[in-house]
Amino acid sequence: MKIGIVGLGAIGSRVASILAAGRPNLVLSAVASRDIGKAAEQVRNLALGVPALALDDLSACCDIVVDCGPSKALHDTALAAFAYGRTLVTVNAAALLEAPDLADAAAKSGGRLVVATGALLALDAVAAAALGRIERVTMRNRKPPRGLAGAPYVVAQGIDLGSIHEPTCIFRGSAREAAKGFPANVNVAAALSLAGAGPDRTEVEIWADPTIERNIHEFDLVSDSVALSVRTEGLPSPENPKTSAIVPLSVVATLDRLAGPVRIGT
Repeated sequence: MKIGIVGLGAIGSRVASILAAGRPNLVLSAVASRDIGKAAEQVRNLALGVPALALDDLSACCDIVVDCGPSKALHDTALAAFAYGRTLVTVNAAALLEAPDLADAAAKSGGRLVVATGALLALDAVAAAALGRIERVTMRNRKPPRGLAGAPYVVAQGIDLGSIHEPTCIFRGSAREAAKGFPANVNVAAALSLAGAGPDRTEVEIWADPTIERNIHEFDLVSDSVALSVRTEGLPSPENPKTSAIVPLSVVATLDRLAGPVRIGT
C-alpha cells in the first residue's frame, strides 16, 4: 500500500522515518504540509527520498492518507482524501467530535476513516460493551503541567501552570467539552467516547500533576456486560510533551493491520 503523510511534526516525522526504513506491505510515497518548501527541507533532513506534494496531489497518488497535522486541518485533509475514495488514518480523534459530516463524506466516496488509538487500551471491549447498555464511563487524564501549556481552556481560565506544585484537577466535564478546551491533549478521551457511550455521556477529568513524568490515562466503565478499569502510562514525546511517544507507533501499527493478511483487535 502506498502511504502519504500529511504533517511532519513530532508524530508525522517519526511515522515517516519508520516507513522509510521499511515495513512489510507498506511504502512511503509522499508527504504534504501547509508549507511545501519546509516539508521538502524536512524530507531531505530525514532522508525520506519521497516528494513533498500539495494535499490534493498526495491524495491522488496514495492508497492511505495519514493525518498527522494540526487538529484544525483535519476537515480539509479528510475531504481531500475522500475525494479519491482513500482511507484516512488520523490521530486527531478530538477534532472528529466537531466534524460529524466526515463519516457521511467517507461513506459517499467509498473511503474509510480510521482513528489510530494505540495510546489507549481496551477499546475493543468498550465497543463491544456499547452494543449493550453502558451505565457510566469516566476518564482521568494526568499530565505534567508543561504538557497542558497553551490549551485554549488553560488560556481562557488564566491558569498559571507554573504555580501548580501538587496534583490538581483543572477541568471536569464531558468529552465534547474537553475536546474544545484541550484539542491537543484529549484525543484518547475522544476516541474512548466515540467507541463507547458518546461524547456527551463520557465524563473527563484533566489533572496537571507536577509529580509525574508520564502521560497517564485512566478510565472506569460499567455496563450490563462488563466492568473495566484501565490505566496506561505513556512517556511524553521528546519533541512534543503534549503527546505520548507511543502515538506514532500506534499509527504504524494501524497501517500494519490495514495492509497485512492478519488483523488482531483494533
